[in-house]
Amino acid sequence: MQLGAFSLSLAVKDIAASAAFYEKLGFTRSGGEIDQNWLILRNGQTVIGLFQGMFEKNSLTFNPGWNQDAQRLDSFTDVRDLQRQLKDQGIPFVAEAGDGTGPGSFIVVDPDGNPVIVDQHV
Repeated sequence: MQLGAFSLSLAVKDIAASAAFYEKLGFTRSGGEIDQNWLILRNGQTVIGLFQGMFEKNSLTFNPGWNQDAQRLDSFTDVRDLQRQLKDQGIPFVAEAGDGTGPGSFIVVDPDGNPVIVDQHV
């Protein structure tokens, strides 16, 4: 099962302070809008998202259809197909992708309570 590009989505209290901290660790901004309380930061192939007021917990995030550089892949498994495969294995869902094609997302929770977001943008 190929879930796509991986990043860690951090639920932060103060996005400016968090951005400054991670920038000191060598991360650079590659997306998002600090005025909208979200940023994407990169350090080599490592990607983190900072989200203020959007998530209750830190989350693992996968993006079907993207590589680690957020470039569209020619071939990938659609989020709805991934969802069907997981449902067939008895995985419960917190949120589900709708029908159709294109962008969609779902959320499952691992046994330790960590949200896993699968968010397809293409």
